[in-house]
Amino acid sequence: MADAEIRAALDRHWAASNAGDDAGEGDIYLDDVELEYPQSKERFRGRRNVLDSRGHNPAGRRFEVRRTLGSGDLWVIEYVIFYDGRPVPTVSIMEFRDGKVARETQYFADPFEAPAWRARWRETKR
Repeated sequence: MADAEIRAALDRHWAASNAGDDAGEGDIYLDDVELEYPQSKERFRGRRNVLDSRGHNPAGRRFEVRRTLGSGDLWVIEYVIFYDGRPVPTVSIMEFRDGKVARETQYFADPFEAPAWRARWRETKR
């Protein structure tokens, strides 16, 4: 599968995720996909388990994709998930096989206050 086709599939995946379209979100995954959340030490095996674990999340979710990088079978997506309005910066590493995601690893980062001692070197984003 060409990079442009994978990129289009990723764009459809995130649009479906944002719309709460479980079927559309799941199109990108192989039936035997593995999803890992290293911070909580969770692993989900199989497309149905991945989608059910997300679909039963009680929080309202919204996604803002910031950057998509990759080629071939390895893609990295930086985005923010808003859980009931609370932003959580997130990185997904997606490994493809036969044009579908075979493995996804997600890292979640809670925002934190910048320390005052770095103020003279930084720019503050809004």
